[in-house]
Amino acid sequence: MRVLGIESSCDETGVALYDSAKGLLAQALYSQIDLHAAYGGVVPELASRDHVRKLLPLIRQTLAESGLNLADIDGIAYTAGPGLVGALMVGAATGRAMAWALGVPAIAVHHMEGHLLAPLLENNPPEAPFVALLVSGGHTQLMRVKAIGDYELLGETLDDAAGEAFDKTAKLMGLPYPGGPQLAKAALSGRHGAFKFARPMLNRPGLDFSFSGLKTQVLLAWQASQQTEQDMADIALAFEQAVVDTLAVKCQRALEQTGCTRLVVAGGVGANRYLREKLQQRAAELGAKVYFPRPELCTDNGAMIAYAGFLRLQAGQSEPPVVACKPRWDLAGLPPFSPALG
Repeated sequence: MRVLGIESSCDETGVALYDSAKGLLAQALYSQIDLHAAYGGVVPELASRDHVRKLLPLIRQTLAESGLNLADIDGIAYTAGPGLVGALMVGAATGRAMAWALGVPAIAVHHMEGHLLAPLLENNPPEAPFVALLVSGGHTQLMRVKAIGDYELLGETLDDAAGEAFDKTAKLMGLPYPGGPQLAKAALSGRHGAFKFARPMLNRPGLDFSFSGLKTQVLLAWQASQQTEQDMADIALAFEQAVVDTLAVKCQRALEQTGCTRLVVAGGVGANRYLREKLQQRAAELGAKVYFPRPELCTDNGAMIAYAGFLRLQAGQSEPPVVACKPRWDLAGLPPFSPALG
């Protein structure tokens, strides 16, 4: 089965082709970072327009690189939520119309299920059950994956997502958008111990997160400093350590609580070097193993949507001939299925 995947939930347009026999055949990605940088964040209306402008050329590019044509596609998967409703509608309308015209089934994919399943595209995929840390600009959640498609929410952020906290904290210190990667880069020059920030929610039981208070700590520290480049690097490092340490402790608790020995990390923040090192260290102490997708599959992409769509199409699921999006969508409420992974 060959499935075309379309991702358009936010500020990146992604297209990919997945083949059940050969794996990922081709993918193309267009980032709108330069478009939104002038505004300091994503402008939904501009995001939607750029998806309209770029989606069809990316589909043509992906088909050309794979050596296939439209008649070779057996199904189409598109992100239906969560995300920006206008951006979602571009991908959903395009994907549904193509499926209708080609006479093939279409499947609406949950954006975070795509992220969660991205590590399964690697050569050594994890087997369920496992704990998944979904950590991105819009989400920070701990999920127990009993089987592929059977998810239980263990904990989530009560306010800012981790990636959102990175972006906002960077903006407080005048770093350009997108702030997360800029802050992580600045942290490389930071001095350990120059600043120390709280590890929020670690002094209470449970697996929920809260990162909004860290922004206030950073703001006060930045205002009280000389605001030099070294001060910025020191604060960036202290902030990164606080977020990563919090995520690592919560992941350790989740593994202990569930008895799982596998941890899957997905989402854009999963590309953070320090987070990867810390989680591998914590997991090793517990005799557990950590699985990460390759860096290009951490951020939004069409490959994860094509693969998630393939699994659900293979399980016999598909959408009626209507276009529907869900800007808010509970991952734990997805219908379960038991596909033969391939």
